[in-house]
Amino acid sequence: MSEQQVPEVPNVTMAASRNRAGTLSVRATDQGMPVEIKFERSEYRYGAQALADEILRLTRRSTIAAKAKRREMLAENGMPAEILDRLGLPTRQQAVDELDRMDDADTGRTSWMRPV
Repeated sequence: MSEQQVPEVPNVTMAASRNRAGTLSVRATDQGMPVEIKFERSEYRYGAQALADEILRLTRRSTIAAKAKRREMLAENGMPAEILDRLGLPTRQQAVDELDRMDDADTGRTSWMRPV
């Protein structure tokens, strides 16, 4: 008799996000821990606070995407939707809606120009 093998779900799920210019990327876990941060030297020109704020914003984005990815993996392995909801794992649509909301609220600098 052969047992049906269930694909193993990794302990941690990760996702990555980039800024609009593609000069900064953050890879984070579904628990919100950044595990990889890459940025170009040009990001220094905005100052340390702006860089830190953008890293945190991209970490939040990556976390949402990783949570949705984890939900899909667990659902494929037969975990009921009500348990996934209790775990706080968003559906793909909920993640997209939240990421869109974050993008709409983003008022970060988009140009080097300033008012005179």
